[in-house]
Amino acid sequence: MNLDEISFLRALGQQFRKHRIARKLTQAELADRCGLHRTFIGSVERGERNVSILNIRQIAHVLRVPLAELFAEAASPAK
Repeated sequence: MNLDEISFLRALGQQFRKHRIARKLTQAELADRCGLHRTFIGSVERGERNVSILNIRQIAHVLRVPLAELFAEAASPAK
């Protein structure tokens, strides 16, 4: 992976974390609701995984965040 791809994954993970915290969910609670493992959620939030679109869709659904919003926020330059 190149630096741009790594930066995007980290930004996407930060968006997941921001929305999870706003919903007052722990990583374990989010993982349980998504049918995923808690360590997987942690690695996604840290940008360590090139997560599949289906898992992204599932996490976004549980967090009640449109995919377009997640991607737009992750793709925009850091403030």
